[in-house]
Order: sequence, then C-alpha cells, then structure tokens
Amino acid sequence: MENQKPNNPPAGAQEIKVADNIPGAEYANAMQIIHNKDEFQLVFFNIMGASGRVTGKIITSPGHFKRMIAAMADDLKKYEEKFGEVEKAAGPEKEIGFKG
Repeated sequence: MENQKPNNPPAGAQEIKVADNIPGAEYANAMQIIHNKDEFQLVFFNIMGASGRVTGKIITSPGHFKRMIAAMADDLKKYEEKFGEVEKAAGPEKEIGFKG
C-alpha cells in the first residue's frame, strides 16, 4: 500500500482551496433570492433585533441552483432520519430592507 502525505487528496480527487478572503463560517438566519434568466443570486443575512448585516452572497446558474436545492433536500432528509423532524423557523416579523 502506498503511503499518502497528509492533506494530499487521493488520486483522481479534485483539490479545492479556500480563498484567503474567506476566514471562516458566518451564521445566517435569513436569505433573499433574486433571479433573472441567466442566474440566481442568494444573499444571506444575520438579523439580530432591529438590525442585521449581509454575511454572504452567492451567484450561480439556474442549473447549479437546481442541483444545490436537490443536494440540500437530500441532506435534510438524511438529517431528519437520524435526528427527527426539523420544524421550520419563524420568518422575520417585518420586511427586510437595505439602507443606502
């Protein structure tokens, strides 16, 4: 058996690097989806009390968006099979807006 160095992906695996401007995870408890013919834009927020901030933004193609939805649905199904049904969180009490 061939020894592999730590952090080296197995043969045929795709290496994915984390960009330097992505320091770690951000908590999001709200999301807005905007779309046009060519792309979907997902804007994630962390809303606390009367204020909030954008924690991330993803722009992707309709085909990749559909694949992401299927992957999330599959993962949620597996989660619920293991830990029980997840109740949908309450939405914001008022409309979310931006200050310019």
